[in-house]
Amino acid sequence: MADYQIETKCVQGGYTPGNGEPRQIPIIQSTTFKYATSEEMGKLFDLEASGYFYSRLQNPTCDHVAAKIAEMEGGSAGMLTSSGQAANFFAIFNIASCGDHIVSSTSIYGGTFNLISVTLAKMGIETTFVDPDCTDEELEAAFRPNTKLVFGETIANPALTVLDIERFAKAAHAHGVPLVIDNTFATPVNCRPIEWGADIVTHSTTKYMDGHGACVGGAIVDSGKFDWMAHADKFPGLTTPDESYHGITYAEKFGIGGAFITKCTAQLMRDFGCTQSPQSAFILNLGLESLHVRMPRHCENGQAVAEFLQSHPKVAYVNYCGLPGDKYHALAEKYLPNGSCGVVSFGVKGGRAAAETFMKHLKLAAIETHVADARTCCLNPATSTHRQMTDEQLIAAGVPAELIRMSCGLENKEDLIADIAQALDAI
Repeated sequence: MADYQIETKCVQGGYTPGNGEPRQIPIIQSTTFKYATSEEMGKLFDLEASGYFYSRLQNPTCDHVAAKIAEMEGGSAGMLTSSGQAANFFAIFNIASCGDHIVSSTSIYGGTFNLISVTLAKMGIETTFVDPDCTDEELEAAFRPNTKLVFGETIANPALTVLDIERFAKAAHAHGVPLVIDNTFATPVNCRPIEWGADIVTHSTTKYMDGHGACVGGAIVDSGKFDWMAHADKFPGLTTPDESYHGITYAEKFGIGGAFITKCTAQLMRDFGCTQSPQSAFILNLGLESLHVRMPRHCENGQAVAEFLQSHPKVAYVNYCGLPGDKYHALAEKYLPNGSCGVVSFGVKGGRAAAETFMKHLKLAAIETHVADARTCCLNPATSTHRQMTDEQLIAAGVPAELIRMSCGLENKEDLIADIAQALDAI
């Protein structure tokens, strides 16, 4: 469906039924698949044939939905994972291993920051964090001879910084490494990072893609454009024989369009088992079918709330790239011309105590460890998702103690503003 617009891909991508086949993607709720002979199954284990034998590795329902997301992002192949965190871990660990180094933006989701700075460090992968607004010289200085990738988020959660994707892609490619972008907040409806030079795109499908708080999941999409063999010495996992699969060299056998996802499935999903269930994939697909309709409403509500907050005397600052005076407005006009997302972050005057008072008095907006949902939800990251960070790290990540993240849902915008107004009055 490469020639179709994003709206059509949301509805019909990834699955085309034949005569007499189910119109909706069927739920293949089975752990295993039957074969007539051992030889037939053996070809699957040798990666000599395509098919299914165990749902930890692949499942038809999940593959149809992954194919839809790949089409929406403009990639060559995709896969689903059990969560967005699993997607980011797989995307990084599929390329980097013990003794390697990566470059990452500082302005990323707190859970991902912990994954990279703590867990991956324990696995021997070092990281240099750079400010998303760093100079070209500072970005260049972050690279090392053993750097294997660059990581960032299109719209950072919850700081809402907008990454200059094209600039970071140029720097990554100058050093022969791919750019991995988490596109959760923008979704492919509002930004397709591959079009700006990104090589791998990840998602927490738990957010806007599902959109209804129904199922946790993640996705990885390969652009199919990064030439692993051109930098073979940097990526031995993709360019040298894998003895656990009879000496297959992924980049040679599956090409630049299939090597990354095949290796990620055959090795990492096999060994770590971060599988999305067929039922969750089915629910995710229902969300994808309306994503192009929901995102404009989220953006409309986010813009209205941001404009209200900007003029309120008890609000110290508002972060929303849709505001003309926002630091990232120019980048948003470039990368997100149709809108960014429904998430607004702001700081209340009075610091942590004022933020706690505001949160206690919300009625319509629910306090949840969630975001990007049909229902408006709100969070003070310093006391929840980012509580493992020091005050210095919170500031560096753009989430100081007084910051509140509000995810505007699909309700009436006037009702949302009224709820925010009465909570601010309580401060």
